[in-house]
Amino acid sequence: MANVIDHLPEIDGDESLYVGKLFSDLSDEQASKFASVYRSRRKDPQTILITCLLGFFLIAGVHRLILNQIGMGILYIFTGGLCLIGTIVDLVNYKDLAFQYNREIAKEVRSYI
Repeated sequence: MANVIDHLPEIDGDESLYVGKLFSDLSDEQASKFASVYRSRRKDPQTILITCLLGFFLIAGVHRLILNQIGMGILYIFTGGLCLIGTIVDLVNYKDLAFQYNREIAKEVRSYI
């Protein structure tokens, strides 16, 4: 039985609990494969925060594009982050946005292994 902290020490909070559930029935070798693939595909919440802050100064919606939400990203670009209100809401919820994306990636990676 693999331990999340041994394989993915950089994750914390809800993400750690969620990945821990996925790890519960994996061997150490499978957990290492999972961690390798998951680490390369997950998005760091700090990256989402920084790109969301770019919406105030340069171009809004980059964080949505990074999260593979292409439609929302284009909408944010053409509307100035929905007149900055959407950007402010995303700035408050950046961890949740990253967690939602990472949760889907974890499910996808788990289905491969």
